[in-house]
Amino acid sequence: MIPQDGELQVRGPTLFKAYWNRPDETQSEWTTDGWFKTGDVAEYNATFASYRILGRASVDILKSAGYKVSALEIERVILEHPQVRECAVYGVPDDTWGQIVASVVRLDAGTSGIEQLEPPLIEFLKLNLAKYKIPRIFHVVDAIPKNAMGKVNKKSLPALFDVQAP
Repeated sequence: MIPQDGELQVRGPTLFKAYWNRPDETQSEWTTDGWFKTGDVAEYNATFASYRILGRASVDILKSAGYKVSALEIERVILEHPQVRECAVYGVPDDTWGQIVASVVRLDAGTSGIEQLEPPLIEFLKLNLAKYKIPRIFHVVDAIPKNAMGKVNKKSLPALFDVQAP
């Protein structure tokens, strides 16, 4: 165990040795000394000598205004709001900021739309998140698009909802 933040890497006797018939991908995902790069970003907690996974480096770690932002952390806070049933946080490309934090939300029954939700949600987020983590773009939907496995494909969300940040 190495007490530092960064990409999670694992090694062990039960771990697979290579991707089947994909030598280039195997080479890029394994270190020369035998560690597998999971693609997850974790932070170390010295008090508990433990790690907390912040998310997938490819989609859950956003880079906005020089900050690395965990989409999963923001989603957890948004989901604590009583009017939100489901959400997904993602980054929208932006020439100035790198990425703008955006969110797709599915509302709880009885909440009619973003006009009713946004002011109290923003106030709630201000109490629970740093300012740079609060989404600047919200999309209210009846259903969040998912793949056949029932997972949100966050890479597809900018193309579905945003081309470039406003």
